[in-house]
Amino acid sequence: MAVNVRQLAINVVTMAVVFMLTLFVPAGTLRWPAGWLFLLLFFFFTATLTMWLLRFNPGLLAERLTGIGKPDQKKWDKVLLALTAVVFFSWLGLMGLDAVRFRWSHVPLWLQGLGTILLLCSFYVFYITFRENSYLSPAVRIQAERSHSLVSTGPYRYVRHPMYAGFIPFSVGTALVLGSWCGLLGALLLIALVARRAVLEERTLCQELVGYNEYIARTKYRFVPYLW
Repeated sequence: MAVNVRQLAINVVTMAVVFMLTLFVPAGTLRWPAGWLFLLLFFFFTATLTMWLLRFNPGLLAERLTGIGKPDQKKWDKVLLALTAVVFFSWLGLMGLDAVRFRWSHVPLWLQGLGTILLLCSFYVFYITFRENSYLSPAVRIQAERSHSLVSTGPYRYVRHPMYAGFIPFSVGTALVLGSWCGLLGALLLIALVARRAVLEERTLCQELVGYNEYIARTKYRFVPYLW
């Protein structure tokens, strides 16, 4: 499937505007350096990864753009993704209220720095996962039209869901960068939703993807080695 570069650029810009409004409208001001830092880091990574996919794996990029809503996406996944999206953007808005408008939280600068490091680490995990798995759809579905097959190399040698594993430092790092203790509590809720999705996704993969049961037997952990 060919990727419409113009539409792709519009999608990225639109997403950036949505994120900016979600953060800064609740904050009530544009004078929020941590908010701008988060947006700069996140969308620099998003744009860079998008250009990398466009050059080296346009098939995966097309799947990332069109996978959600296809007829073979699991119905429970559509519901769970919608719920997660609502929680995610509510979480961003809450951090604007918490850290800036009402100043409920006072996160030390050194912890915000640690959050930046966690955020950058999560981006690296996301990148190596995209690099390794050409079937990394945003939807839970078996991509028969792309000859979907098991991936067990790279980060998949250590955990079964490295993309979800990367979401842990992403969510915690985001809350710390933005300076919100309430955001840390929201991160726990988001991580729980992602964990639930991983469990349900594995049921589908065990039933429909050749070799996945054997892969589970070899690779014991979903997110964190020796933990879960």
